[in-house]
Amino acid sequence: MDSCRDEYQVTVKREEVVLAVLPMQEHFLPMSNLDLLLPALDVGIFLCYKKSSQETHESSSMVMVSAVKKALAETLSSFYAFAGEVVQNLRGEPELLCNNSGVDFINAYADVELKHLDLYHPDASVHGKLVPFKKRGVLSVQVTDLKCGGLVIGCTFDHRVADAHSANMFLVAWAGIAQAKAPSSHVPSLKRSLLTPRRPPHYHSSIDNMYVFIKSLPPPINPEPSHDDHDHLISRIYYVQAEVIDQLQSQASSNGSRRSKLVTFSAFLWKLIAEAGSDCSKKCKLGIVVDGRERLRGGGDTANLCMQNYFGNVLSIPYSEASVGELKAMPLSLVADVVHAFLEGATKEEHFLGLIDWVELHRPEKAIVKVYCKGSNDEAAVVVSSGQRFPVSRIDFGWGQPAFGSYHFPWGGQTGYVMPMPSTSRDGDWIVYMHLLKKHLDLVETEAPNVFRPLCPTYLNLTA
Repeated sequence: MDSCRDEYQVTVKREEVVLAVLPMQEHFLPMSNLDLLLPALDVGIFLCYKKSSQETHESSSMVMVSAVKKALAETLSSFYAFAGEVVQNLRGEPELLCNNSGVDFINAYADVELKHLDLYHPDASVHGKLVPFKKRGVLSVQVTDLKCGGLVIGCTFDHRVADAHSANMFLVAWAGIAQAKAPSSHVPSLKRSLLTPRRPPHYHSSIDNMYVFIKSLPPPINPEPSHDDHDHLISRIYYVQAEVIDQLQSQASSNGSRRSKLVTFSAFLWKLIAEAGSDCSKKCKLGIVVDGRERLRGGGDTANLCMQNYFGNVLSIPYSEASVGELKAMPLSLVADVVHAFLEGATKEEHFLGLIDWVELHRPEKAIVKVYCKGSNDEAAVVVSSGQRFPVSRIDFGWGQPAFGSYHFPWGGQTGYVMPMPSTSRDGDWIVYMHLLKKHLDLVETEAPNVFRPLCPTYLNLTA
């Protein structure tokens, strides 16, 4: 594979702080109860653009960077949460200070061509190079000029303030403003009243099994230094062809029940990772991120629109566990049935209302989803988050849609994270970002090479 991995250099040309163009009254915005379930984690996104095929003044690097920066300042007037700061209140809980402290904006140059970027290994080629480390505030942006005339836009944001749905809204609005398009109908809503707990609060006991209080967790164990990286999580990016997804879906569907592609994929991955286990009694955990916006639809059309445009976190991560032996023995269709069953309860409005109430009854105690905490009797734990609504083809700043785009979320801990997203190269194909133990990634490639294909320039049509 023709790749550069980490051999290229990035030079910072300019650093500045971009403020929202419209002044605003400084104020505090409380976190919703669902925000409070998120630990302090930063999420990365990067978008790769080819050199414009039309050599014009508007397509020059300096003009493109200027357009991105100007549009960012305008977009922050509506998405002002991204220009604020997360602070701690008197209860010890995070809250958002909306003070227009701005977004760190970096313009850099990388001495590499887009077709030579090793996107298959984003830890080496992207992390901290094209996706910036966030030093302050809620959002950081880096625009990197490439040797070939292409461009990479990297963003890092605080997950406590926004989920992927919120970030997607922001990216589409930002690109639209850069092209001077009519304002998007997706004006962000920060109405915390949409997620107000009930009076009196109440919830189903199943939620007690989903979360664990941070104070009850044992102190983290510092691993002994080792040259063996099989026990460390690393990131790789693959593509999965549409026909392969369809074949898996057929295998996962039985007795007239057609399983969704996400359920199919999650079941296949769960079963595949179990193959790495030699102790059949050890457990494998699988969690799946569920967006609650489509479930919280009470209150009529206006409330529904506000919920769809809600900026913040509206997530739940139901999970299940099974032994290595059970997963190895079960056919894919039965594993898919298990996945469907544990997801079903979390796709109801009552689940999210109960989750909001659960947080209210336990505040200010900090809690975290159990699947994030890998136990001593766990072979593996992984969370799958669908990125199928990542609107990569709509993030056009005026010089064409991205040749490639992906989330980048090396979230630490010992639990894996996997996000399937739409491909820009071929309709129906998936791009899959995987952050797993190296031994599990190696297993994925060894046992399912026809499913998970390493991302390469040829697939992305970058070699011409």
